Amino acid sequence: MLTTFDPARIFLKDLPLTFLGEVALRSLFAYCAVFLFLKLSGRRGIRQLSLFELVVILTLGSAAGDVSFYEDVPLLPVAMVFLTLLAVYRLTTMAMAHSKRFESWMDGKPVTVIEDGLYKLESLEGLNMSSSELFMELRQRGVEHLGQVRLAILETDGDVSLYFFEAEDVRAGLSVLPPEHREVVQEPTSQGLYCCVRCGLPVELNAGETAHCSRCRHDTWTKALTRPRVQ
Repeated sequence: MLTTFDPARIFLKDLPLTFLGEVALRSLFAYCAVFLFLKLSGRRGIRQLSLFELVVILTLGSAAGDVSFYEDVPLLPVAMVFLTLLAVYRLTTMAMAHSKRFESWMDGKPVTVIEDGLYKLESLEGLNMSSSELFMELRQRGVEHLGQVRLAILETDGDVSLYFFEAEDVRAGLSVLPPEHREVVQEPTSQGLYCCVRCGLPVELNAGETAHCSRCRHDTWTKALTRPRVQ
């Protein structure tokens, strides 16, 4: 019969206390296996990992996690998992080096998401990235509005490469600030320059005027910003 709140069962079950030392040894082995893979693959961090490499790391991490605390999982099979994954990784990278088509299929291609201060609509519609996620990336890089950005490229590792306009060339652009810091309207309360919230196109609107964006046919607007980027 199960005894609830039994300290012996909760903390060690039927294992001897000395098994904790074995767990420490197994954990060290698992840590070294994952570390060696990252070292031998030549990568410095998770942001540099492609989708294929992330799958390999997760597979190795699962095996390393099991060997860390399951007493019935021996070390040599996990070492074989490590060697197999390393061989698969090496063979795959060699194939990618010899075939650009295979490389593009495995890693994907960089995608232009902003050009000349405007969204590239065809790019954003094909990505699993919301405008809120992109806005967060831009804010973290010191961007206040799209008019400051000459070019933004979503890299294959998920990072966003940004190229900025010079201060004197900054255009009117869509604010990337959170909703509480920008008012979104369908009918402007005052005359001025407004940006389409879907594509970023700036348009001069009158107070009370309703309009559809000539670029994407959207009808929601927010005041355009023109401030240069502070470096």
